[in-house]
Amino acid sequence: MKKIVLILFIGNCAFGQSIKKYPYESSVKNPFGLVNPKAPVQTADFAHMIGQSDCISVNRNPDGSWQDSVKMLWTFKYIMNGMAVQDETLKEDGKHSGSIRQYNADSAQWYVSYYSSSFAPNVLPVWYGNMKDGKIVLKMKQKSPNGFDGYSRLTFYDISDDSFKWIGEWIDVNETIVYPFWKISCYKKLDDSL
Repeated sequence: MKKIVLILFIGNCAFGQSIKKYPYESSVKNPFGLVNPKAPVQTADFAHMIGQSDCISVNRNPDGSWQDSVKMLWTFKYIMNGMAVQDETLKEDGKHSGSIRQYNADSAQWYVSYYSSSFAPNVLPVWYGNMKDGKIVLKMKQKSPNGFDGYSRLTFYDISDDSFKWIGEWIDVNETIVYPFWKISCYKKLDDSL
């Protein structure tokens, strides 16, 4: 019994030291972490999304029609001791995904690396962008299915304390052709505990 108590005491002391050393990481008090005051101020661009949200996701079929909507849990949290943001989606259809979001002060833009349970590429795709006029807009060069040059554009919009929307679109280089391929609407969960 003494060994168990001693192990628990040592474990709790080590955990307490970790909290002191990395105060912006996820903890019992702050399950989604905190933004680090030493991080670029833009790290807080995702502040309204931090926590868990119940969402409805809908993708477009190759023929242009929309698929049935899918319920989704979208969780955002601060990582790397509050220096970046990570998100994860858990979808009822079993197609889960996530991103690591880092703001690069040198280039003055977000770098967002995307990963998915549907595929495991040897290099993660990366979108670049910024917040402007209350929207977070990210782009990555991508050809259309029929070979035209353009971009994949991802936009967070209608961002508030209790909800946000997201849309994925393919756009041509002049942004005259805009083709939505994925839409998500989210409402923050009232209880953000893990």
